[in-house]
Amino acid sequence: MLKRLRDFILGGTQPQSSAAPAEPRQGAAVSTIPQTNTDGDPSPLENPEAYLERVQGKINKLAEEFASGVINRSQFQELYEHYRREQQTVRRYVEMSPDSEEWKAATTEGKSLVIRQKNVAKVQGYAVYDNLSGMPLNTIGEFEVDADLAVPMLSSYRAATKEIFGAGTQSTQIEGGRWLAYMPGEFTTLMTLFSTDPASEQLESLEELHLLFERANRTLLSKQPIDPDELVFPHKYFLGRHQ
Repeated sequence: MLKRLRDFILGGTQPQSSAAPAEPRQGAAVSTIPQTNTDGDPSPLENPEAYLERVQGKINKLAEEFASGVINRSQFQELYEHYRREQQTVRRYVEMSPDSEEWKAATTEGKSLVIRQKNVAKVQGYAVYDNLSGMPLNTIGEFEVDADLAVPMLSSYRAATKEIFGAGTQSTQIEGGRWLAYMPGEFTTLMTLFSTDPASEQLESLEELHLLFERANRTLLSKQPIDPDELVFPHKYFLGRHQ
């Protein structure tokens, strides 16, 4: 569970779909030399039609990733615009010089990895609140949210009806393009500050993290008053890895 939590919360490598060729891993060398497949078919870089078909496959995969919660809105929007620009530019080169290889200058293998990483939501900090008293038990990382904003929002979140907030985990945008997520538990509520809008899989992983926190501290959390110094906070591990 910890490995999965670390991968999704910290914006690690995303699971690959079989619907389209996988993007190269972050940090891996990107070859610009046309390759030939083992079955004898030419590499997509050997003709523009095959390359455009490959880019369209990436667009289709992008839609599947967003639908399944692997990527967030920012990642989808910028990656989609990137792929569409690439398609249009390649087509223009082919129209102007159909017998040349100038279209290869418009290919951008590997750039999508930069876009993914730039727009991934990163956890900046956590705050854990006691459900009974409403008091904070701990602030972890850089949870730079004014208490005058966080506490009323938390109170409203708890008191509001399902018609307003719905059930379970919720997230909302705050100042500076950041997002604040609420994860209710049996004893406590976890507030998480993201750099941008989180993907749904990241929120699911944070729910698992909060469940793990309450499971580990169940005996201590069931007694009042709660002593925060006696609790264990697995959140620190992820922030340490991120920093």
